[in-house]
Amino acid sequence: MSEFVEGFETLKNLGPAISIFGSARARKDDWSYKAALKIAIMLAQRGFAIISGGGPGIMEAANKGSADGEGRLGGLNIKLPEEQKANRYQDVSLTFRHFFARKVMFVKYASGTSSCRGGSERWTSSSSR
Repeated sequence: MSEFVEGFETLKNLGPAISIFGSARARKDDWSYKAALKIAIMLAQRGFAIISGGGPGIMEAANKGSADGEGRLGGLNIKLPEEQKANRYQDVSLTFRHFFARKVMFVKYASGTSSCRGGSERWTSSSSR
């Protein structure tokens, strides 16, 4: 219950926001990282706050893009053993123990969402492009 209360209080003044989802394993040279960065910059420049999972990969690209676009950004981190460390681009940061409370915050405060393919997977067939 305390995670809901803290989340509601912290995010209530965020303004219109877009939640960006994607892999923690996307590298900075992956096209998916670059695409998420560009999407977040454009959204921030149009007045949207960006909400991400607050970790590395696509989440970092989303937060960095928001910062580069001079927008507001939030990171909704999760406590996982040996897995996620908060990225440095967040100006609003929350850490959750429960996935459900975290997911509620992603949806409650979002005017829209973007799901980005991530990780270092590569297309295996030219017909997939």
